[in-house]
Amino acid sequence: MTTLAWTDKLVLNQPQLDTTHEEFVGLLNAFGAALDAGEDALPAYHALLTHTEAHFAMEEDWMARCGFDPQNCHSSQHQMVLNVMREALRYATELKDREPLNILRTELAGWFPQHAEMMDAALVYTMEQQGFDPATGERREAVAAGEPGAGCGGSSCGH
Repeated sequence: MTTLAWTDKLVLNQPQLDTTHEEFVGLLNAFGAALDAGEDALPAYHALLTHTEAHFAMEEDWMARCGFDPQNCHSSQHQMVLNVMREALRYATELKDREPLNILRTELAGWFPQHAEMMDAALVYTMEQQGFDPATGERREAVAAGEPGAGCGGSSCGH
């Protein structure tokens, strides 16, 4: 059973981010497959967590370079997801309770497409508007605080 299918709806037309997202989906599916097979899912989970930490750090760097407020909604979502993932790992390793891993699998599969389609799409849009090149880390124009791109890119909050 596939936990989350990679579809064209997840493609944001930013090659580095699309590759990272496709890797995330693959790792989530490998983790789900280990759970389904009754195998020790911790190695697959560790790979997913390590990838997710690097994935989010990459996006955080891009947001900082594009002038996003440090306390933006996108970053807050990243931090919440990582906190939950780390807590599920703690339950699995210290308390030998694997149920949070099963729950997290389902929750990540539901959360990720929405996050990519809204938060990450807004980041890509901002990067395009500023001429930000993730390969060089440079952008063609500076963004002052309060201008578009200085928040989370969403219209549902004040960031």
